[in-house]
This record gives sequence, C-alpha cells and structure tokens, in this order.
Amino acid sequence: MSTMPPTTREPLLRSADLGDLQLPNRVVMAPLTRARAADRGLVPTELHAVYYGQRAGAGLIVTEGTWVSERAIGFVNVPGIYSEQQVAGWRRVTEVVHALGGRIVLQLWHTGAASHPDHLRGAVPAGPSAVNPHEKSFTPGGFKDTVTPREMTVADIEETVTAYRVAALNAWRAGFDGVEIHAVGPFLIPQFLNPRLNLRSDAYGGGRAGRRRLLLEITDAVADVWEGRRVGVRLSPYWASGGRFTADEETLADYDALVAELNRLPVAYLHLRGRDLAAPGSTPDFEAFARYRRLFDGPLIANLGFDHASANAAIGAGIADAVSFGTHFIANPDLVTRFALGHDLAAGDPDTYYSGGAGGYVDYPVSSG
Repeated sequence: MSTMPPTTREPLLRSADLGDLQLPNRVVMAPLTRARAADRGLVPTELHAVYYGQRAGAGLIVTEGTWVSERAIGFVNVPGIYSEQQVAGWRRVTEVVHALGGRIVLQLWHTGAASHPDHLRGAVPAGPSAVNPHEKSFTPGGFKDTVTPREMTVADIEETVTAYRVAALNAWRAGFDGVEIHAVGPFLIPQFLNPRLNLRSDAYGGGRAGRRRLLLEITDAVADVWEGRRVGVRLSPYWASGGRFTADEETLADYDALVAELNRLPVAYLHLRGRDLAAPGSTPDFEAFARYRRLFDGPLIANLGFDHASANAAIGAGIADAVSFGTHFIANPDLVTRFALGHDLAAGDPDTYYSGGAGGYVDYPVSSG
C-alpha cells in the first residue's frame, strides 16, 4: 500500500490558487439555483446559512445565481444582492462558511430577455434587441413562454453595468471572498454575445467586438471593487436552446476571441461549462475544455458531467486547475470527504430541487462508513 499522503497522489485534493483565491482543494461547488428565498424581499434565510455551511469543505463555493437588481429577476424565489436586507442575509451565510474554514464567492445574475412580465410587475423584459429568445421562464404561475423584449437603450446598458458594480460592492460588504459573473445559458450576457439575438448596430453590436463589449465592461466594473484578482467569469460556449443558441463553429470562434480578450482583464479564473455528455455516465469531452485552455492564460475550472475519476484525470492532464460539481453537491454536503475516503456518493431527489423548505435542501446525511 502506498504511504504517500492523499494530496500527493490525488490531483483533486491538492491546494490551488485561483487568482487571489487560495483553495485547500480543487473540488468546487458549482452554482445551483435552489429557489429557497421565498420571502417577498428575496432575502437569504437561516436555511441558506445552514445549506452553504454544510458544504464549506469545498475548495470554493460558488453561490446560486443572485439578482443584481429588481430588473434582473427571471426565476422564482432566487435571492438578490441589491437591498440592505439581502446584504445582511448574505453576511450571515459568509460568516458561517468562514467560521467553518470555507471560501465562498457570489454569482451575479441577470436574465435579460429570458425573463417574463410576471417577474417584472407587468413590464416587458429588456434585451439586446427586440427578438424573442423562445425560452421558458419559471414564474410564480409555472413555466411560461418568453415574450418579445424591448431593445435596451444605451442608458439601460449603462444602468445595468452600474447595477453589477453595486452588486459586487454589496457582495464585498457581505463578506464574500469574491464574485463570479454569470454569463452562461440563455440569459442577458449570452444574449448580447449571440448574433441571432443581438442585432444592434451601435457600440454594443455590429460585430464580434461590439457583442462582447457588455461582458467586458461588466467585468471591468466588478473587478474595480476588489483588490487583486477575485472575479471569476462563467461561460457556456457549447450551450444550445430555444433555436437561438447553437454551438456551431461560428459561435465557438466568437468565444475563442472572447476568451483571449479576457486575458487583459484582472480575472481570477474562467469557469467553463463543457459540452453535454454524449450519454449518461460517459466521460466529459476533454477537448471541449482544452480548446479554451489553450487561449486563456489564467486558471480554469471545468464543469459538467464530471465524477471523481474524470475530475482527477482532467486536472492531472492539465486540462483544468479545478473541477466544479453541481448535482453531486446537492446530495453530498461532505463531497470532498467522500472523495478523499473513497466513499460512495448519495443520489439527490430532483422533486425537491426547487420545492422550497428544508426537505431535500439541508437534510442530506454525511457519510458514516
């Protein structure tokens, strides 16, 4: 039997630096919308503190996507970071996580045209252009089709960038170790990156450089709040949905240029959502991550479909510096311990993912074997 310590033989359990974020291991908790902020003010509760505290063994926790403003809302019971009550609620979360030795960053989210009037007191959502993304929005009345948005004015865009900056400042006040910019899926930032949704001819459209301007301005504004490198960016170049988002070569080339451009900004890490698995239980496509690994000079977190073995393999091969896990962290609050001891993983209950309350949220047991 080998006498080497686990941190020597297992890449996942080695420490890592992501910018100025120092991680004791490379097991990252991915952002997971859990719809537990059921109060009218969308304020994190004691349940959130328990939930994130239970998972403080992660090398880094990335919180659920969190609204940067009331105009950003596009999903039920998701907390915000734009009010004093929300800042106080999140401060309780960070205090618990830090007391248990963890590190936690807040993910900043805006749904843009993928929202619905039901979330916005009857107002029409705004997006890069007046083009319906043909998505579904989870409203208080269930899933509803998106509508044709109004085109954002330049003043709207400037207000949105400011909202991100204020949200980052509020995250700092709440005690977070940094923030992550949500630029995945069919939401506001990817809408601006998408030539089928962004038909603008001004400085925020008209070509690849214009379409990425919003993300770069948000990144600059958010990074200005933090000393050093404490801002991550999460991208999903392989996302496909609604007929408007396709992972064709033109899209991937656009992301090639965007990722290379991120090198000039003080980004702590790139958090990359890979391709959907070819089949349940199959190995993630390492080349999908390697494509952007070659373009980005900083640390990279790989996400989507990894298990213990494939995550170790990706880090060991130099494809990623860390791997984030979503579903596994739902049912395994002690995921790092289970990996370290080689214990089996528990399965989650999808019926409780967005159901509200403690059930399926904070009642998963830790491993005892």
